[in-house]
Amino acid sequence: MSSTELPGVRAITAAAAPRVAAVRVAEGEELRSVALPGLTLTVRSRPPARTGLPPALYVHGLGGSSLNWSALMQLLDDVVDGEAVDLPGFGDSPPPDDGDYSVTGHARAVIRHMDAAGRGPVHLLGNSLGGAVATRVAAVRPDLVRTLTLVSPALPELRVQRSAVPTALLALPGVASLFSRLTKDWTAEQRTRGVMALCYGDPGRVDDEGLRNAVEEMERRMQLPYFWEVMARSARGIVDAYTLGGQHGLWRQAERVLAPTLLVYGGRDQLVAYRMARRAAAAFRDSRLLSLPDAGHVAMMEYPETVALAFRELVNDFDRS
Repeated sequence: MSSTELPGVRAITAAAAPRVAAVRVAEGEELRSVALPGLTLTVRSRPPARTGLPPALYVHGLGGSSLNWSALMQLLDDVVDGEAVDLPGFGDSPPPDDGDYSVTGHARAVIRHMDAAGRGPVHLLGNSLGGAVATRVAAVRPDLVRTLTLVSPALPELRVQRSAVPTALLALPGVASLFSRLTKDWTAEQRTRGVMALCYGDPGRVDDEGLRNAVEEMERRMQLPYFWEVMARSARGIVDAYTLGGQHGLWRQAERVLAPTLLVYGGRDQLVAYRMARRAAAAFRDSRLLSLPDAGHVAMMEYPETVALAFRELVNDFDRS
């Protein structure tokens, strides 16, 4: 889902993926396919405003793609040399050979891409599932991360919000296929509006063009033969990460992060409880908190200018230190 694509798109064909439709690319962006042992990743980039800018990497959430970062990438192209990755099985990236959709598996894919690209250390940004992935990357490979920005990160909650329960239920065996059958007659627009109602604090902020683009992307994704399997296995990966204790637990790893961290939480988030902001601010040792009372789960799409300003301040403070 994306409400952030811009006019003037072109089709890009990525290698090794079932082609059911062309993915959309915002004007000024580029897509490339990165082949790594056991997986192929699609990477979206925007040429920086000038040479010599530090690299940044954006990681999307469950059911999302690199498209979710288009607006923020454009606003920050004079601050960082940005790339956004499609996690394995999402966006235009085909499923990984090993079928590993755990948080660790996604983190491993991100690390392998960063090592192969040789762009690190980067300013690492993650949303939702991508926030959990980015937290794990920053904890186990601090050499790869300059700063960390987490938008509604999927970190373990003891009391999950009721509105998040249907997403969690996808992790149960058979639920994804059942939901697929029950919703087979839903139109792409119905599905898109449902996702927006869940993810946006105010879906009315999405303009007509943004809705059309999001519906087209939903139509494309629903034709992918592996769509529901990837969603189910990735949801199961989040649930498994929530129950994992000891040194591999996400909260324990958050405490190990050395990079200066910007936390962004939305007051109307229906998937990650706003109350978790305080715990996150206490867990990350060098953190700052941006609270957006009217934002939902995807603040970088809802309020990109505000998130961009907070990120600029983080980078400026990092450079001064």
